[in-house]
Amino acid sequence: MTAGSPEGLRWFSSSYSNNGGDCVEVAAEPAAADGIVPVRDSKAPSGAVLMLPSPAFAAFVGGLCGGRLA
Repeated sequence: MTAGSPEGLRWFSSSYSNNGGDCVEVAAEPAAADGIVPVRDSKAPSGAVLMLPSPAFAAFVGGLCGGRLA
């Protein structure tokens, strides 16, 4: 897990976030290409970007969906 600032990515947040501004955004393109999921705070789009390995991001999302990370 590293921090960086990738350029030219298309960011999106979950449809469950309801555009409230208190969410994270992800860019899916690198995940398909090299197994890395960029994640950033929607309130700080020019701030740090976490570069998570796809399996770690999948485990995080699975934990949220399963109620283990409430």
